[in-house]
Amino acid sequence: MPALAARLKDVPPAASVVMTVKARELQAKGVKVISLAVGEPDFDTPAHAIEAAHQAALSGDTKYPPQDGTRALKEAVQRKFRRDNNLDYALDEIMVGNGGKQVLMDAMLAMLDPGDEVIIPSPYWISYADMARLAGGVPVTVTCPQNNGFKLRPEDLEAAITPKTRLLMLNFPSNPTGAACSRADMQAIADVMLRHPHVWIITDDMYEHLVYDDFEFCTVAEVEPRLKDRTLTVNGVSKTYAMTGWRVGFCGGPKELIKAMVNMQGQISSGISTVGQAAAAAALDGPQDLVKERAAIYKARRDMVVEMLNAAPGIACHKPEGAFYVFPNIAGCLGKTTAGGRRIDTDQDFALALIEEKHVAVVHGAAYGMSPYIRISYATDTESLREACTRIQDFCRALS
Repeated sequence: MPALAARLKDVPPAASVVMTVKARELQAKGVKVISLAVGEPDFDTPAHAIEAAHQAALSGDTKYPPQDGTRALKEAVQRKFRRDNNLDYALDEIMVGNGGKQVLMDAMLAMLDPGDEVIIPSPYWISYADMARLAGGVPVTVTCPQNNGFKLRPEDLEAAITPKTRLLMLNFPSNPTGAACSRADMQAIADVMLRHPHVWIITDDMYEHLVYDDFEFCTVAEVEPRLKDRTLTVNGVSKTYAMTGWRVGFCGGPKELIKAMVNMQGQISSGISTVGQAAAAAALDGPQDLVKERAAIYKARRDMVVEMLNAAPGIACHKPEGAFYVFPNIAGCLGKTTAGGRRIDTDQDFALALIEEKHVAVVHGAAYGMSPYIRISYATDTESLREACTRIQDFCRALS
């Protein structure tokens, strides 16, 4: 067989996917695994969004879509940005993609030349660094320590910027930590970026509506309008409206950047599902009450998970402001041996032993750029979460 592309050696399978596959393999053998490895809402897609897709299909809206998105969805996105973020984008400054991930990949392909540096606050969503590499870029990670709430310190950002820096990647509320930036935090980041006009900014706001304890979300182009002409604001319907499988992401940004991204998308996949776009438009324009209702449920789950994890010997869990993840420190478990005889030297050892011995799937923190931590998603039903946390407590108590 001919050789595969060399670029693949730098892009391993995502750790969350690997753990999910392992959980499914155990489930297929009859093992009752509780998976906390995937960031996927356990709620249903809103009924009015499903009905909109149904009606679109019945009416014959099943032809090739525009590469940049249907006018109806782009107008809904335009209204969303105005309503939620105080951002005005013309229709030619908006693009729709196959989920937020394709929007991000289109953007990096449009922005980066070989050797360009991409600053990524760490811990980070696994795909950011891999996408940067695929686009020819060089990921430069900047540590966001737990003692700063896993948020990006402006002095650390300043120190990381070089003449080769082309892009800053922001994601607050964050995957994997749930950390979110206040307006003051975001303004401090913006002040640094104003001093470096050669750098693009992408902000992945996918968890925008999942914030708790009266925390107010903000996005960088809203906080500092002078950055709007070099900021790409990315969002989607998957997390807010429990529409992960519909694969609809969108963004707003400078016209010339959007034009270049549409060109990239045209070569990779062309436009996205017309019925999916109809569903997304209905979700964005429809009743928003369920968004707050579901956020309240996530908050209650967060509080329970943080409390139960902090009761587990060797674990210290920070309480995040948003998203549906916690990122507990497991340093107190290292150097010990499990009830099944496995030695725990790394967070990966912890995650593998936990699924094998207690049948709870989590993802090790090293996959997100920081050890010794694990990522836990609480986007699952409360009883399963309680049982999983009980198993984790038992696992930790049995370490010796």
